[in-house]
Amino acid sequence: MSLIAELASFVVGAKASGLPPADRERLALHVADTVVAALAGANIAEGRALQEISGSDAGLASQIGRQAAAARLTEIDDIHLASCTTPSAGVVPVALRLAAHFRAFDPDDVANAIWVGTEITTRLGLAINGPAVLYRGIWPTYLVAPVGAAAAAARMLGLDEMRAAHALSLALMLIAGGVGRIHGTPSGRWFLYAQAVAGGVAAALAARVGYAGDAELLDKTWLADTHGIALDRDALIDKRGAASIYSSLSMKPFCSAKQAIAAVEAFRALLHEGVRADAIDKVRVRVPKAYAAMIATRAVPGARQSTMVSVAHQLALAALAPQRLYDVDRSAPDVDAAATQLAAKIEVAPGAALESFYPQHWPAEVEVQAGGQIFRRRVIEALGDPEHPLDRTAVDYKAHKVLDPLVGAANVDEWLRLCHDALNNGAACERLADAFAGAAGAAAQ
Repeated sequence: MSLIAELASFVVGAKASGLPPADRERLALHVADTVVAALAGANIAEGRALQEISGSDAGLASQIGRQAAAARLTEIDDIHLASCTTPSAGVVPVALRLAAHFRAFDPDDVANAIWVGTEITTRLGLAINGPAVLYRGIWPTYLVAPVGAAAAAARMLGLDEMRAAHALSLALMLIAGGVGRIHGTPSGRWFLYAQAVAGGVAAALAARVGYAGDAELLDKTWLADTHGIALDRDALIDKRGAASIYSSLSMKPFCSAKQAIAAVEAFRALLHEGVRADAIDKVRVRVPKAYAAMIATRAVPGARQSTMVSVAHQLALAALAPQRLYDVDRSAPDVDAAATQLAAKIEVAPGAALESFYPQHWPAEVEVQAGGQIFRRRVIEALGDPEHPLDRTAVDYKAHKVLDPLVGAANVDEWLRLCHDALNNGAACERLADAFAGAAGAAAQ
């Protein structure tokens, strides 16, 4: 059996109902978390710009891709650290939109599609060693997005193993992981990601009507020959279906590149213990070498992505305007003199002592010099990581902090009710799927 055929067998046959209760609960929480991200993204300028590309006339696959990109651009969606992929943004919108389009509201079918899409996304990220290729200029999430989307779509479409294999193969031939240095707003990254997810959905729709791929693609040297990437076959298929990836996924507690979150948490802990922002003379942030240069970048006015990557900007917000950590818009980054002055006191350097924890964890050590004293805090496992997971209360809190300014608290409560009930029965699943599809239509107007 070819490698793709083995993956297709999992995509067609895996049942989320067989997962342990804790994993099923995590799956449902990730659905809610992703819907919140998609709503937030759709209600800011950069997300609305996606809808302006072709308006409401775009096909179903393109509409799904744009909702996925709206979730991804917020930097509040989930992430799998070991594979360096953000799976749910590219999978949950696929399942919900196809459920609404084809009027297929069996909650088990929707959960199955979300699980297999998430599993394929993260496994492929592991198989290509996502954390390593990221710093070669390859965006792992973008590279694997067509395949994860195709897996979820194939399951929602009820494809048999042969057609599911063709869907995965066609999606693989769409991958294009490398991206250039994209500047400006709206960022071309989100257009590219939307196209990647849309391509995966289209691949499944094509396979449904008989289009064929190359089921032996991954048994050859194709990936190395075309993309210069080695494939770890065992990471892709070992023990598939025996457990789920949900116990290994991280959720973000606020809006930030994941590489900066441990540093923000460590700094906030020092502030909570009594370090005063106005007494700070110097802050040193140490992280693994792989991402030290990335988070050392400075925030650029008008470039919202830079405000989520810059750890100096994030720490300044944590000290002086903590509510801004939940602001997914960031279109007008804070240029208050106090924030600018504090950010200027923050430097980033590689920390050799942290290397052994990466990439299973993305740690940070923060050293603050204030009032003639030195204060230190190290965070290896950040809030939202598997060791400290966000529960339903924390997910709801985050939803309100992010969405209340955008859609109002009452609407947030209603969306959370829809999300938390959706996988319990068909009627609840229908309500969420239709509301999610309707939100995409409203954003396009």
